[in-house]
Amino acid sequence: MTTAISACPACIAAPAAERLASVPDAPAGPARLVLSLPTAHCAACISDVERALLAHPGVSAARVNLSLRRVAVEAAPAVTAPELVTVLAGIGYEAHELDPDALRMTETDRRGRDLLMRIGIAGFAMMNIMLLSVAVWSGAEDATRDMFHWISAAIALPTVAFAGQPFFAGALAALKARRLGMDVPISLGLILASAMSLFETINHGHHVFFDGAVMLSFFLLTGRYLEYRSRAAARSAAEELAALEVPRAHLLRDGAEVEVPIADLRPGDLVRVRPGQRMPCDGRVATGASELDRSLLTGETLPVAVAPGAVVSAGEVNLTGPLEVSVTAAGRDSSLNRMAGLVAIAESARNRYTSLADRMARGYAPVVHILSAGAFAGWLWISGGDVRLALNVAVAVLIITCPCALALAVPAVVTAASGRLFRRGLLIKNPTALERLAEIDTVVFDKTGTLTLGTPEPEGFAALPLATRQVAAALAGASSHPLARAIAQAAEGLEPVAVEDLREVAGQGVEGRIGDSRLRLGRAEWLGVAPGARTATWLRIGAAAPVEIAFTDRLRPGAAEAVAGLKAQGKRVELVSGDVAPAVAALAAKLGIADWLAGQRPEDKAAHLQALASAGARVLMVGDGLNDTAALAAAHASISPASALDAARAASDIVLLGTDLAPVEQAVKTAVVARARIKQNFAISLGYNAIAVPLALVGMATPLAAAVAMSLSSLSVSLNALRLR
Repeated sequence: MTTAISACPACIAAPAAERLASVPDAPAGPARLVLSLPTAHCAACISDVERALLAHPGVSAARVNLSLRRVAVEAAPAVTAPELVTVLAGIGYEAHELDPDALRMTETDRRGRDLLMRIGIAGFAMMNIMLLSVAVWSGAEDATRDMFHWISAAIALPTVAFAGQPFFAGALAALKARRLGMDVPISLGLILASAMSLFETINHGHHVFFDGAVMLSFFLLTGRYLEYRSRAAARSAAEELAALEVPRAHLLRDGAEVEVPIADLRPGDLVRVRPGQRMPCDGRVATGASELDRSLLTGETLPVAVAPGAVVSAGEVNLTGPLEVSVTAAGRDSSLNRMAGLVAIAESARNRYTSLADRMARGYAPVVHILSAGAFAGWLWISGGDVRLALNVAVAVLIITCPCALALAVPAVVTAASGRLFRRGLLIKNPTALERLAEIDTVVFDKTGTLTLGTPEPEGFAALPLATRQVAAALAGASSHPLARAIAQAAEGLEPVAVEDLREVAGQGVEGRIGDSRLRLGRAEWLGVAPGARTATWLRIGAAAPVEIAFTDRLRPGAAEAVAGLKAQGKRVELVSGDVAPAVAALAAKLGIADWLAGQRPEDKAAHLQALASAGARVLMVGDGLNDTAALAAAHASISPASALDAARAASDIVLLGTDLAPVEQAVKTAVVARARIKQNFAISLGYNAIAVPLALVGMATPLAAAVAMSLSSLSVSLNALRLR
């Protein structure tokens, strides 16, 4: 069984537990294992997982990172990842082994904490300097005024030097690259405002604007932090895919089994893969028979029987019998690694998308410098060489045109829209996701795990005679096959009968006996029955005719509403699945989707989306499995359920937190409104500049007045964004 996905607040942040902020890079001890936990969703899951792992012999430490859905385990060298996966499966948690060396530093949040610290310091300093400024504005003169100015300088100068470091570093990097970015006018404004205020203080001037410089730092850091938070959840899907590859394999060498890193495998080597383990390489089955779960790679709902000579791929899960596999490709040459390459290519292509703010900034930064330099030169000439007056006007122009409102225009809207969508069960990960989502005209859905829940359920099982259900439950309990697990779950509460000689036949099913009656539960061919068109397993009790137990994959709640709502908005809806044609056709007909494709491998899905893009379509991809990862990365925008594999969630722009699919349609509507708010914010920012800049150019705005005007424009942009909530 698996746990249900919930949209409780602890599911995302779990702020009460500081230890969840990061998984330690290298816990002390002889061995470090990292497992993915796709179904962990709240604070209760943390204690369940950690308690179960710590109770396992050889495990000395286990720490869960809820935001990344991972657990880092410190254990004795004899403890293996498959053991821990089995332990967690026993308490209802799905787990996958990850390669800790492939995860790099995606777990840290140091930059976010650094920005928050700088915002706090700038805000505290701003409030104190404003109090001192009030005293000056109230009529303090001469020595008293100078004293307040010096105290303000003592607070402001270290604050600007510290809080402005992100902008100073960005400006220096831009200048080294011989370009003007948004950080250059920001840094110049901070430096000149501070320098001019210090000059005025030294020369007993009446007006200083330390408060304006610190206020500028505070607002700009706030915008930078909002932008960072919108990016923080987006990690590299290619790295996640690489981490999913099994890090070790059981190599057969001179008749002995040796555990070796995947990188040491060579074509022709023979590896052993036990039931429950993922395939470590591409290859061909040399000996053994079993069934493989390929759902994460292909979307097929039914396990596939394999025998000697069958082709297998890295990442597939061996279900029922031990296999010996002859290696054809491993490591960088495996199909899983090639899929990671597809994802990396698709991500780089989508990352070339330029946000509205970036496009606006290209022309904005040079204009700011030209206006400020022109104001300095013009007033230097008009005043007959009064450098102090010319510099004051130039600083006022630089501050009043400082791109604070422009920097807040997009992050403020993204944050407001994120809050609105979060309350509807959607988490936005990418800062440009809303802009791209507003442009989509085609929606492509995956089937298994997306439009359906991906868990087979026996159809009409409750209508079978009690004795039949008890026998089926007894046989199903001896197998880890997905259909057997579904029967066992449906039969919960029943008293299973005592079955003797119970054993699983690899690739076929489970058999046993009650007295002289032979029992079998498994494939149609094994029971001498012709297989039908639908997903089913068969039960035979003694000499009686076999009984069919058919299965259906339950439709995800809200799927019909989401499809209908998107079609009502004029979007084209397609269903693209790796499942067999009859199952895909039946679901498409049920949901009213006219365009569908079946039997699509990961590269086929990515190629289909690229073909749609080449034809001018802007595609939203909604999927959940490894087979969808390249397509999610290639799409113009993408959504995946929280129950999806880590790699799929990493490749997507938006994560659906609950099981209901209806919010997908709401996300598209909200994106359209958010894009309109972003454009309105740019209009507010440009309108403000159109009024304020001429006043500054003619000397009617002091640097302090410019700082106040800049703050008001930033406040207007933020209030307009909050209308989304």
